[in-house]
Amino acid sequence: MIYIIRSMGHTWVDVVISDMEKKKSVKQKALVDTGATLTALPEKIANELGIKPIMEEEVMTGAGIVKVKRGRAWIKLEDKESLFDVWISDFIDKILLGVIVLETFGFEVDPATGKLKRRPLLLY
Repeated sequence: MIYIIRSMGHTWVDVVISDMEKKKSVKQKALVDTGATLTALPEKIANELGIKPIMEEEVMTGAGIVKVKRGRAWIKLEDKESLFDVWISDFIDKILLGVIVLETFGFEVDPATGKLKRRPLLLY
């Protein structure tokens, strides 16, 4: 018997991250992480935008439980934009876009293409 394994690539999207007042913004590539609930920003980007931590919390990662700061930022993905909680990381070097943002905006990753596709929002 022959098994064919198709390896999924990474899904990268252009996002605009802004501070709460939308005075400072950056457009960056973000890695869509369908295994992550939360969205994480590198501390360098948060500092650049003036995104201030409002609290520190313990979160579960692949490496175990770590303490991470929580802030608030505007996230724009395609034609959708909203204010979200973001976790500010001193050990992640890229923007990781979690499923809360994806589902809030009505997107999912198409496993056949590795690209985002729109889907209806789930009300309940």
